[in-house]
Amino acid sequence: MNFNKKSLLTYALLGSCICTLPAQKKVPLAFGNMDQWVTRNIHESGIIGGQTKHLYEIGPTETINNNDAYKNRGGSPWANSNVMARVAGITKTNTSVFPEKRGNGYCARLETRMESVKVLGIVDITVLAAGSVFLGSVLEPIKSTKNPQGVLNSGVPFTQRPKAIEFDYKIKLAPEKHRIRATGFSKITDVEGMDMPGVILLLQKRWEDEKGNIFAKRVGTMVIYYTKDQDWKNNAHYEILYGDISKHPKFKSYMRIQDENRYAVNSKGKNVPITEIGWADEGDIPTHMILQFTSSHGGAYIGAPGNTFWIDNVSLIY
Repeated sequence: MNFNKKSLLTYALLGSCICTLPAQKKVPLAFGNMDQWVTRNIHESGIIGGQTKHLYEIGPTETINNNDAYKNRGGSPWANSNVMARVAGITKTNTSVFPEKRGNGYCARLETRMESVKVLGIVDITVLAAGSVFLGSVLEPIKSTKNPQGVLNSGVPFTQRPKAIEFDYKIKLAPEKHRIRATGFSKITDVEGMDMPGVILLLQKRWEDEKGNIFAKRVGTMVIYYTKDQDWKNNAHYEILYGDISKHPKFKSYMRIQDENRYAVNSKGKNVPITEIGWADEGDIPTHMILQFTSSHGGAYIGAPGNTFWIDNVSLIY
């Protein structure tokens, strides 16, 4: 079987056997250099102004001029928090991830922002939206602010055991040292604690029962959160820990099993919760990889507006 460089990297990311990996130890993820972007020109509903807004997706360079639901293109495994929503018949967008020029190429800029849509007598929503880039897909159009994880297909097939992840990053924290919670339908409230950008990499061994429920054991773990501003740091290197790490010196509470509720599309085409039931044996091979970069760490609708996280050149180390 013959591979060019691009197809080999994509094949390696999505679950090839270890024997197909190139001899090099550093393997860039497909589209992980953040140099190629799809631009979607979405026309919002006239009742909220009828403006054309831009949504950006990590994928082969292309411009899309329609309001169709987006599906990953060109073999790109990446999705993000830029979405098109249709709530009460109103088309509205959220953009919190942007391509930004860096050197001879681009990086991704992730921002925590406030988004509002107000139509007298119909809808009045203000939500906090964190910038997030992750492996997986989004099930558009978004029809409600309830259960935001339920519209995300988290993770991609992956059967390797890398030693670490590397990437370039930059951070600018919001000046406020507390967070807010804005869900869209309740009062905006303060949340104790500073907001932190973060990176979550989980290797899971998944299976599905006869009813379509998805279960998983945790094979590998890498979670890091950032607490201070940082100018560009290249080749930041983070080890992936394998097996039961609950008593490992590097274990933190946010590395626990079922740290949050995530969803995946099952064999019946339905998006269902991933029930993570425990630690895998240390030598187990994963079936899927979850990888997420986020500008805010507190979960849906919680964060500090202004938190910004830049990422570039994402690779796995073998």
